[in-house]
Amino acid sequence: MTRILVIQTAFIGDVILATALLEQIRQQRPEAQIDMLLRKGNESLLANHPFLHSVLIWDKKGGKYKNLWNLLGQIRQNEYDVVINLQRFGATGLLTALSGARQTIGYDKNPFSRFFKYRIEHRIEPGIHEVDRNAALLGPMGIGTFVAPRPRLYPSPADRQAVAPYQEKPYLCIAPTSVWFTKQYPAEKWVEFIRQNPADTTIYLLGAPTDIDACAYIRQQVLATHPHVQNLAGKLSFLQSAALMQGAIMNYVNDSAPMHLCSAVNAPTTAVFCSTIPAFGFGPLADDARIVQTPEPLDCRPCGLHGYRACPLGHFRCATTIEIASNR
Repeated sequence: MTRILVIQTAFIGDVILATALLEQIRQQRPEAQIDMLLRKGNESLLANHPFLHSVLIWDKKGGKYKNLWNLLGQIRQNEYDVVINLQRFGATGLLTALSGARQTIGYDKNPFSRFFKYRIEHRIEPGIHEVDRNAALLGPMGIGTFVAPRPRLYPSPADRQAVAPYQEKPYLCIAPTSVWFTKQYPAEKWVEFIRQNPADTTIYLLGAPTDIDACAYIRQQVLATHPHVQNLAGKLSFLQSAALMQGAIMNYVNDSAPMHLCSAVNAPTTAVFCSTIPAFGFGPLADDARIVQTPEPLDCRPCGLHGYRACPLGHFRCATTIEIASNR
């Protein structure tokens, strides 16, 4: 039996996209035992995952490097045959290089990649999605890099039961926030969009506990005319949110984790791209997926691979010039 460790200790969206790799390994190596290493806080995404043997957790906030050292001991003790590193950062590169695995695979941009057995070119260019970049890491294992499967999460029956009361009537979901300001469609634009929909439309605002106030503000602005807008930010788990989004008429999201939640349950998706662009390879993957972005040919867009806490030029036209029609 081949023992495989997949390392992805970045953010929620990165972990969701990495699940496509698990699908592909399972398809072509069904006998393999797969473990995954995540940062603390993301492990609930993979609850109930049928292809995972165990999940290793790196606590980056409580003694980051001490916990990294402890993880290295655990990894070496597990005697993996293959370690696949999906990241380009030094800490996980060191774990990979010192893992003791027979095959170590990672991207050439990792500072410790010279110590990997296989170094795979990391390319960001049009036509290459992140799931395809990840799939290329399976080549040294003899697993074909044909079109990668869609990422997939597995909400439990309990997750679906938890959101069933919200699904009695047709509804829309909006995840209006992002960790990065420049990847976030402005609140006033979401307010405008909600007002374009019929007054009796059921709309759920989704987000993390840190998004409660932002969602409350949007709801307050439309409550007089749209009484069926509900703020569910902070009330649902990742998998419960995914289950709710799966049943929506449409989900409106930014270039952020909720977009990838939609991809992982094949939920209808309208993704708004502000400062970033789909050509980076992080676009929606659902069968019913639409991309909305500014019609203006802005020389400043994209301003970076990730977002910023403010528009570097102060005008934020990549967001303010986007118009979203109602769902009618």
